[in-house]
Order: sequence, then C-alpha cells, then structure tokens
Amino acid sequence: MNLAPVALVKNTSSVMENSPKHLQVAVGVVKRKTSQLDEFFVCRRQAHQHQGNKWEFPGGKIDGNETPNEALVRELFEEIGIQVLDCQALTNITFSYPDKKVSLHVFVVDNFTGNPHGAEGQESKWVSYEALAALNFPDANKAIIEALAN
Repeated sequence: MNLAPVALVKNTSSVMENSPKHLQVAVGVVKRKTSQLDEFFVCRRQAHQHQGNKWEFPGGKIDGNETPNEALVRELFEEIGIQVLDCQALTNITFSYPDKKVSLHVFVVDNFTGNPHGAEGQESKWVSYEALAALNFPDANKAIIEALAN
C-alpha cells in the first residue's frame, strides 16, 4: 500500500465522524500561478457518482480515524497523484442536498510535488478563476468559488 507523506499544515482539526446521511469531506483547491494568472485544478465526477458529470475540486470522504488535514493528503495522493507539502484552511461549508448533507473542509493547496492528473480515470484540467464560473459544479462547491474571490 502506497501512502502519501504527512503534509505540513497550518490548521489542525479533530477527527471527523461520518454517517450515511451526513458526510465529512476534505477538499483541496489545488492552485498554481502561471505568468500573472492563478489556475485551479478541477476534476469531473464520474456519471455513477452523486452529482455525476459535474466538475469539482478534488478530495474525498474523511475516514473515521482521520483529521480533515490527513484525509486531504491521502485523497489528493490517491485521486490526482500529488503529495501535499503545505496547505491553508480556506473555509468550512455545510450543505444539504435532498438525499444527504455534506460538510466540506476546504483547503488551498499551492505547495505540492507531482503533476496533478485524473489518477482514477476522471477527466481533469487546469482552469482560470474566470473559467470556474462557466463549469457545472455541485451546489455545495459554488461557495468555494465565492470564498476564492475574497
């Protein structure tokens, strides 16, 4: 089993509990600067997943024995093949869909090694902040884009 190294983080949180109707999720806003422009790495959800075929910032469910920071490091390694070296907490969002509630623990990741890619076969790409608005995101992710504007 290949595990990502533990990242240096500026925010530590306690272990999170999940239930079938309320998921705790670690989300990484993976960012790079090209020339004068910030770009963000996004992935398209698989059709069979909740909110399928929509774009999202990578991340995933926090396991019962993990903090949000630990889950972020693991999920970004598994999902997009990067090793997080540093991250900063951006926001926490709780959103209710008709069938479930999600709590998103969102971090900005601008210090990492590796080349982000859809390591699980998902479509992925780098986009500018302006291009984020044109993509179809799950409703819970829209608050992340708003938080990035501030």
